Amino acid sequence: MNDFLKGILDGINSVLSNYGWSIMVFTLLIRMILLPFDYRSRSSMRKTAALQPKMAALQKKYAKDQQKLNQKMSELYRQEGVSPLSGCLPLLLSYPILIAMFGAMRAIANEQVVQQVLTMLTTNELPKFEGWLWIRNIWMPDSPFASSLPDFNTIRAVPADIWLKFINADVISTLPSTLNQLTVDSFSGSNLQATIQEIYNVLSTLSVYQQGTAIASGWTFNLLITTFSIMQNFNGLFLLPLFSALSQFLLTKMTPQQPQAQANPNDQAAATGKFMQWFFPIFSLWICSSYNGAFALYWVTSNLIAMAQTYIINKILDKKDAEKNQHPVSVEGTIK
Repeated sequence: MNDFLKGILDGINSVLSNYGWSIMVFTLLIRMILLPFDYRSRSSMRKTAALQPKMAALQKKYAKDQQKLNQKMSELYRQEGVSPLSGCLPLLLSYPILIAMFGAMRAIANEQVVQQVLTMLTTNELPKFEGWLWIRNIWMPDSPFASSLPDFNTIRAVPADIWLKFINADVISTLPSTLNQLTVDSFSGSNLQATIQEIYNVLSTLSVYQQGTAIASGWTFNLLITTFSIMQNFNGLFLLPLFSALSQFLLTKMTPQQPQAQANPNDQAAATGKFMQWFFPIFSLWICSSYNGAFALYWVTSNLIAMAQTYIINKILDKKDAEKNQHPVSVEGTIK
């Protein structure tokens, strides 16, 4: 799945020549594919909410007979044409796609990181960045606390198979003399991390890397658990992480509550809903600030499109409900 999505992204990028815009187009395609499932989910949730009075009556009547209650609830769902699991379908579909998209962008980001490192090692010059609007290098975090150049943790996360796509005897011969002893085997198995450490040690001595990762004087903040430093050549303005948290919060507010939570705002379901309302935005802020700008852009774009789709779907369902209330239909299908 990762390779399939990566192939689609690379194909779109071959036309647009920018991964930032390519990610936005790809996200739109994914959301359009999921739109019919999202519509069915929200329609089913409305039908379930409308059944709340009947459900409450059954729960009261069969409070002491759980088996009978489950049977009657199943009959009610079947009679009304409602599936209690349909609301989970879009999540079950979108979550694997999100994980696969994460893997695809990570593979592309790793390739870009290796190429940037090799460019600096062989030329002692800044590599060509893949930028997007205010972000200098979309494969690094959109943050003033991150340099446009890959740091040690980013380089260390690149797996062996990515290195071996670009490393051969000819490439090794162009590296600084202190790295000429490396071989292709140096990037395999248990040798990889030691090799990466050796590469970083040399990389950190290069003037171009030192200048690109220099910390702005007087802009280091010591907190209780960590330290933040603004870079002289920072990579972004921290807008995508903020947009991700805000859009996630608004999207959560637009998502209708489960009927049980609406009926009793003090029960466990309602408390869980309130917790998730704040958890997801905070989680979005954290992951989009700690990972590269490409993934943050995907997250924000997906949320914005989902918000637009939710608004349109709600308007359509509101119109259908209004028409149904104006012309109620009996069980036999005749107008009352």
